[in-house]
Amino acid sequence: MLSIRLNNLLFYAYHGLYEAERIIGNEFEVNITILQYEVKETITSINETINYAAIYELVALRMKQPTLLLETVAQDICKLILKNFSLVDNILVSIKKLHPPITSFQGNVEVCFEMKRM
Repeated sequence: MLSIRLNNLLFYAYHGLYEAERIIGNEFEVNITILQYEVKETITSINETINYAAIYELVALRMKQPTLLLETVAQDICKLILKNFSLVDNILVSIKKLHPPITSFQGNVEVCFEMKRM
């Protein structure tokens, strides 16, 4: 089994329930773990593995679409990756909102979603 991780991807986006979040925006960190179960003994071509640059581009495009819930964004990213990359068998996506609009709150909030190919 091969795993590929994209870590600490930073985006400025306009996701959130509150109107101010959709106007002002926020910083988000995305982490992705992709599992590929069927792997050749020696990988010698990008066609035998997952192109992480292509994954990043897909995630960047999705992060540009304002959405009320981070849960929806995480689910959509999983679905898009499974749809576009046949070698992916399992994916875990986490999205952190780095500065949530919660009074006196120190820290960040995060949603995680895992999806397996059926």
